[in-house]
Amino acid sequence: MSEEKPLDDQEVPAGEALDINQVLECLPQRYPFLLVDRVIKIEEGKRIEGIKNVTVDEPFFQGHFPGRPIMPGVLQLEALAQLSGILLLRKPEDRGSLAYFMAIDKARFRKPVVPGDQLRLVGEVMKMKRRLLKVKGTVLVEGKVVCEAELMFQVIPKSSAL
Repeated sequence: MSEEKPLDDQEVPAGEALDINQVLECLPQRYPFLLVDRVIKIEEGKRIEGIKNVTVDEPFFQGHFPGRPIMPGVLQLEALAQLSGILLLRKPEDRGSLAYFMAIDKARFRKPVVPGDQLRLVGEVMKMKRRLLKVKGTVLVEGKVVCEAELMFQVIPKSSAL
């Protein structure tokens, strides 16, 4: 079985991609914690793909690690979580709600992420109910897996969020 290659941006059909302004409409996170630059493909209820461009100006590189900047693994997981949350939070009835982490399972980090890398974020739905989502998340750099995990979320309506 051959490894599935991500689509190039040029191959994404019109109407399936979200630019940064549309991402901001879906997610509550803002700088410096917004970790999704663009969504390049959505298959409703099945799969989502996005991009995070990693620059040397990221605030976490000041201390992780001086002289040898590496993107923290927990932020790679957060980028996957934000991307996956878009599948839940882009519905009109869920705008303004929050997607809370419930679980992270089987997390693995395969290779360091450094300034200049472009993260290809992929979330594949394992289970989806009205307010619950479980995804298999994968982070790729140049087609190679650098991080993977199973993530679970619950949507908390804006009126219930603390």
